[in-house]
Amino acid sequence: MLAVFQKYRHVFLVGLQSNIVYRWNFALRGFFSLFHLTGVFILWTAAYHGSTEIGGFDVNQTMTYFVMLLVLQFFIGAFNEDYQISEEIRNGLINQFLLKPVNYFVYRFTIYLSARLVSGLLVLVPLALAYPFIQGYITFPDELWRLAIGLPAVVLSGLIQFSIAYCFGLLTFWFLEIQGFVILSLAVETVLGGQMFPLDLMPDWVFRLSQYLPFYYQMYFPAAILTGRIDYSLAVQGLGVQLLWVVALLTLNHFLWARGLRRHTAVGG
Repeated sequence: MLAVFQKYRHVFLVGLQSNIVYRWNFALRGFFSLFHLTGVFILWTAAYHGSTEIGGFDVNQTMTYFVMLLVLQFFIGAFNEDYQISEEIRNGLINQFLLKPVNYFVYRFTIYLSARLVSGLLVLVPLALAYPFIQGYITFPDELWRLAIGLPAVVLSGLIQFSIAYCFGLLTFWFLEIQGFVILSLAVETVLGGQMFPLDLMPDWVFRLSQYLPFYYQMYFPAAILTGRIDYSLAVQGLGVQLLWVVALLTLNHFLWARGLRRHTAVGG
């Protein structure tokens, strides 16, 4: 067990060093995200003009939701893991993992963690600079259960984010180009993941339907818990469904990997 831990600890440190090299890319992405956040503030401030609440939430709660969403995107969002996996399969670099005692999923997930640690910490810099201008809009609920449920939800959301990206990357065993699948998934995630607007503002039947899809648990669910948009019972129920999606996606990952390797070895033979 210790040997396994040391092995992936080394992978994490190597990934950390590699991503620190590109720290300015992450920092610039974080600063450019502030322009998007500015647009969100302008749009929603206008939407709340003459109204104290929309869908039962005031302007401060909605602004806090979008700030939390930005933080989560940099801490758990799978930016380009699918393309990296795809490139390793297409270029044959995947072969080295077939000859070594390394679990490819764990290896890629460890690299993902190191990248998200760097990008997540760097996005806090522009947010700290913007805080004096937005602090009047930031308000968090004070219930401690939200942290007790919200933090595990963030971890499970990260697993869902990465697992979906991993699945798309493995599709390279069957398709030379996966960009179409990724773009389609991103478009659906933007709407059903609550990144365009909070899902609780959508028609009730759409909101209920989204609760059974993985996109709901990628960003909206942990953000909604931590910013007070859903109550305790819905949070506990959602955590159970989220865990089921993690198990389902991990099972799908294993299936695609096993079937993909058969095809890979057949082509290579």
